[in-house]
Amino acid sequence: MRAAVLDDDHHFRVETVDDPVPGPGDLVLEVTACGICGSDLKAHDHMPPGIVMGHEFSGRVVAVGTEVEGWREGQLAASMPLQACGRCRWCLRGEVAHCETVDLIGVGGRAGGFAELVRVDPATTFAVPDSLGELSALTEPLSVGLHTVALARIEPGERVLVIGGGSVGAAVTLWARRFGAREVVVSDPVAHRRDSADVFGATGVHDPGEGPLPTGFDVVIECVGLPGMIEAAIGAVGTLGRIVVAGVCIHPDPITPVNAVLKELTMRFAVYYRRQEFELVAAALASGTIDPAPFVTGTVDLDGVDGAFAHLLSTTVERKILVVPGA
Repeated sequence: MRAAVLDDDHHFRVETVDDPVPGPGDLVLEVTACGICGSDLKAHDHMPPGIVMGHEFSGRVVAVGTEVEGWREGQLAASMPLQACGRCRWCLRGEVAHCETVDLIGVGGRAGGFAELVRVDPATTFAVPDSLGELSALTEPLSVGLHTVALARIEPGERVLVIGGGSVGAAVTLWARRFGAREVVVSDPVAHRRDSADVFGATGVHDPGEGPLPTGFDVVIECVGLPGMIEAAIGAVGTLGRIVVAGVCIHPDPITPVNAVLKELTMRFAVYYRRQEFELVAAALASGTIDPAPFVTGTVDLDGVDGAFAHLLSTTVERKILVVPGA
C-alpha cells in the first residue's frame, strides 16, 4: 500500500509499505479519509522517523479476522484509533484510552490513517451509513469535544467560555450548547474563527487583541495548548467554577495557584474519550443530528500531506483538512 511516512527531516514522503495483515480479532479498513489534527502539527517534529501518523480516520472494511463476527467487507466504519486489551480495569469502565497495554494508532504506535489501509480493533469500531462518506472521519474530533464537555459537567443555564476557536474549540462549543449552556463565548484572535463561531452554537465572541478575557464564567474550557492559557482560564472562571484543559501544551506552563485556591476551583485535563462517547457521536452523525460539514475546509491526497502540514503551520484560515488516500 501507499502511505505518507515521516522521514528523517520530519517531512512526509509517500512510500510503498507492507499492507497490514489482520490478526484473528482484527479488521482492516481502506481509509476513506483521515483528518489532520492540531496535535499532529505539534507532535510530528518529535515523532520517530519511519512512522505513519493519522488518528482521525474512517474507512471501508476490506478484511475481517477469522474470529470477528458482525462485520462484512464493504461496510463504512469509524474507528477509535487505539487497540485496547478489553480486560483491564480501565477497559471495563469504558476508559479504553487508559488501557494498561493500549496501542495508540497514528501517534507513535501502530501505523495510522495517512495510508491506504489501517488495521483496527472491531471492539472500538462502529458502522456508519454510506451517506457520510469522507465526513465519517469527523467522528474522532467530535468525540474529543464531547469528552471535554462531559468532564466539565455543564448544567443547563450555565455560562461557558471556550478559549480557542479552532477545530477542538468548535466541537466543544457545539456540545456545550447541546448540554444546555445558556451562554457560550468563544475567544480567539483570528477574525474568521470568531465570525463563524455561531455556526457551531456560540452566543458571543471575544477578541483577545482588544482586551482581557471576560470573567465570571461557570466553566472555562481551554482549547489552545500554549503557555499562559491555564492562568488566563483561572482568571476568567468564577468562584467555585470548573476549568477543563483540552489544549495540548508541550512546554512548561507556570501558574499562580493562589488565584485558583481563593476561588476554590476544580480543574481537569481531557484526553481522547470514552468508548461510549465515541459510539454516541457515531450514532449522532449517522442520524443526521450533527452536521460535520462545517468543520472541513479542504482535502488533499497522500501526496499532499506534507504540503498540508506546512500550510496549516503557516496559516489560521483553515479548520480541518482531510487526507483522502483514494483521491
